[in-house]
Amino acid sequence: RGQAGVFARERQVRPSLYPGHRRHLSGPSGCLSAAARFLRGPGGMVRRSQIRKSKTPKKTPARVPVAAAASPKAKKKRRYRPGSLALKEIRKFQKSTELLLRKAPFARLVREISNEVSPEPFRYTAESLMAIQEAVEDFLVHLFEDCNLCAIHAKRVTIMPKDLQLARRIRGPIYGVSAS
Repeated sequence: RGQAGVFARERQVRPSLYPGHRRHLSGPSGCLSAAARFLRGPGGMVRRSQIRKSKTPKKTPARVPVAAAASPKAKKKRRYRPGSLALKEIRKFQKSTELLLRKAPFARLVREISNEVSPEPFRYTAESLMAIQEAVEDFLVHLFEDCNLCAIHAKRVTIMPKDLQLARRIRGPIYGVSAS
């Protein structure tokens, strides 16, 4: 909008400035009424209403409660629904290829078991310990898969010792482990 729009608006707001419009302020005798004198003001000029110029509205900052402004609020910890984190963890471990057990504790366990079997200590290379750990983890993962199937067959989602015993019994002595 240019200047023409501003001047046209001024003419609409202040019609009393023009000589032809003075008649409506005066009474029947031609002298100015009290209302007209009030509109004219002390200096003799007619008061005009303020023209509001259209500006882009300023964004006021959102009101912050006094208590919240004083102390910074700690971020609320995310709460997951029951079971969703377990499923997330399952997907993570199924994607990964690294070992599930820590190497040092597993090596200590292997040495402890071998010391129970034989009085003289065995020596293991790093590769042999890695191969044993791979085989043990593979055995346990498949055993727990079968155990989970047994629990599902019993219309449960929680595995129990009886599921482990049933899975080992069904497998038989294939893996070299007797079902006891």
